[in-house]
Amino acid sequence: MYVIKVKGIAKIPDYVQLRDDKFTLLAYFRVDRPDKSLEKLGFGDKLPYIMNFVNDLPFGQIAKIDI
Repeated sequence: MYVIKVKGIAKIPDYVQLRDDKFTLLAYFRVDRPDKSLEKLGFGDKLPYIMNFVNDLPFGQIAKIDI
């Protein structure tokens, strides 16, 4: 799975995109509100791991994460 962290501007908040190996969008959520999106995907139990990875990721970069 791939993670992209997008920097918001002005009133638009920061977002995270989760994409599969074919780069299909799986989830798109605010950095400060990941709970519902990750639970819908079945990754609620991996929330701390994913968010630690996201918080360390610089804006605008694509990184692969193994879940």
